[in-house]
Amino acid sequence: MKLSQFRYTLPQELIALYPAKNRDESRMMVVNRQKGTIEHSVFKDIVGHFAEDDVVVFNNTKVFPARLYGNKEKTGAEIEVFLLRELNKEQRLWDVLVDPARKIRIGNKLYFGDDDMLVAEVIDNTTSRGRTLRFLFDGTYEEFKKTLFSLGETPLPKFINRKVEPEDGERYQTIFAKHEGAVAAPTAGLHFSRELLKRLEIAGVKFSEITLHVGLGNFRSVDVEDLTKHKVDSERIIITEEAAFMINRAHENRNKVCAVGTTVVRTLESSVSTHGMLKPYDGWTNKFIFPPYEFKVPDMMVSNFHLPYSTLLMMVAAFAGFNLCFEAYREAVKEKYRFGTYGDAMLII
Repeated sequence: MKLSQFRYTLPQELIALYPAKNRDESRMMVVNRQKGTIEHSVFKDIVGHFAEDDVVVFNNTKVFPARLYGNKEKTGAEIEVFLLRELNKEQRLWDVLVDPARKIRIGNKLYFGDDDMLVAEVIDNTTSRGRTLRFLFDGTYEEFKKTLFSLGETPLPKFINRKVEPEDGERYQTIFAKHEGAVAAPTAGLHFSRELLKRLEIAGVKFSEITLHVGLGNFRSVDVEDLTKHKVDSERIIITEEAAFMINRAHENRNKVCAVGTTVVRTLESSVSTHGMLKPYDGWTNKFIFPPYEFKVPDMMVSNFHLPYSTLLMMVAAFAGFNLCFEAYREAVKEKYRFGTYGDAMLII
């Protein structure tokens, strides 16, 4: 497939700048692959689409405050630093993106916070925009981490074109977030409230959790027309034995497995045996899913409405079927669904 096939016209005003008032009250489009139908619903009514012993799989990664603003030594120029991943705990080394990149060279020092609470030194150029920073900090690791995160802000994607507000700290995090390591939220999970989980539990639905620490690769643009030549960034994933056992047993018993979001789909599809059995795994994945693709693990999927040309849209098109997916997206634009991270949901069955 070609990149140009994933273009559609998205009016700017349909990109959601704020979350719905209540997590489970977003609109939900239900796309039925077998019947080829599209229906409109509300997210909390998702309960009606599950039977007893079906399994819903969540990504329990936790977003950390990854975006910092600092100043360059001597010139005082403001530099945005986006923390990507910790490389070395003892040496306080981090992989980061810097903006504007052209102003930062190896050996430069950056100062953060009032009274220069934190100082970092650029020690390596990892990519054109990326750098490795060594934070210079005398206290314990716990004190360093606390200071670093107190200076950071919630890393809303750039297409949410507004200032970060206090409520983003809570709303840009799923209610089942446990393991810190993501720089972007697994957005499909944002629609689940505690009340909705309780209702699903009462209906006999089982919950399973995997971990994928979402990286910025989600928002990186695809710049090749031939999708087979696109490389996605590696992300850390963990599938526990317990999760693999629960999901495999659901399949053996002919129960459905619902993946909440593209991150869950990618994780599940990254560790499958030739017989379609999910295997426990702790490592990295750079799996890129686009049509045509034969899915082995999930039977259902929850997703948000993704932006044109994005790898997330490509995966949804692979799962829903290319033509049905784009019919659904045209309908979503017509019916003024909200798009993006804080937008509405799609359930593909």
